[in-house]
Amino acid sequence: MIIYSVTINIDETVETEWVQWMKKTHIPDVMNTGKFISCRFSKLVSHKEEGSANYSAQYTCHSRHDLEDYQQNFAQELQQKSLEKFADKMHAFRTELEIIEDFYSVLS
Repeated sequence: MIIYSVTINIDETVETEWVQWMKKTHIPDVMNTGKFISCRFSKLVSHKEEGSANYSAQYTCHSRHDLEDYQQNFAQELQQKSLEKFADKMHAFRTELEIIEDFYSVLS
């Protein structure tokens, strides 16, 4: 399995609007491509910059092929919509991770 991680720095002046847009529009649009099986949307709490906040959207897919298909056929259009809406108020970088092992903790 592959994790496609997008880390975003968002200006605090649009943070609330952006979070709602991510939850109601962007993440559903990415998931509706059919290339991912889950998404975890998180706020980074250990790294803070004055005037902005950092978030992470981690999309999980079954294979490298699914991720490459997403990147070739969907990513550019969806990223462009983000830039049109939030322009210079956000900066993003993307990383790809291969899951080696899942460990689960069961509390009794």
